[in-house]
Parts: sequence; C-alpha cells; structure tokens
Amino acid sequence: MATATKKQSKVRLQPMGERIVVQRVESEETTAGGIVLPDSAREKPARGTVVAIGSGKLLDDGTRAASQLKSGDMVLFSSYAGETVEIDDVEYLLMREDDVLAVVE
Repeated sequence: MATATKKQSKVRLQPMGERIVVQRVESEETTAGGIVLPDSAREKPARGTVVAIGSGKLLDDGTRAASQLKSGDMVLFSSYAGETVEIDDVEYLLMREDDVLAVVE
C-alpha cells in the first residue's frame, strides 16, 4: 500500500477500501493563441497522478479485490469526482476507484 506524503511533512493520507488519492496535474496558463488565463478562468484539469491506493474493494464473500491502479499511474476522471483535501498547501483528490475513467499510457 502506498501513502500520500509530502517531503518534510508528518501528515500521511492512507485511503480506505476502494478509494484512491490523486494529485491533479497543473492546467495550461496560456491558450494556443498566447492569451494568458487567470486562475478564475481556468478549468480544473480532469487528469492527475495516483499517489496512494486503498486496500481494494470488499467483495460479497469477504475478500478484497486487487486494485487495477498503482501508484504513479496518470489517470483521467470526471470533473466533479471525489473530495478535495489540502495538506501542506498541496491539493489532493480523494475518490473511488470507480470514478477513474481511463489510465493514460
């Protein structure tokens, strides 16, 4: 199991069950035409890097299903997926593995 940590931070974020922790990638600050976008005009990106995974989904027979994701995977997810958590000025998303739409390879 991986945990989300930041260097020199004592806070650990370990997701439970089928949840994962994702750190969003930064969105583009300029358009293709060279226009600089302010923070309020930028859309939050719907892609990020998996930084921690939980123990897996609990099945009906009491066993846990292995996660299809691993730490370091670049993923695409819906814009409104998960809960935003900020730790040491770094924003993370805590979401279910089912909220991930695809893995970017």
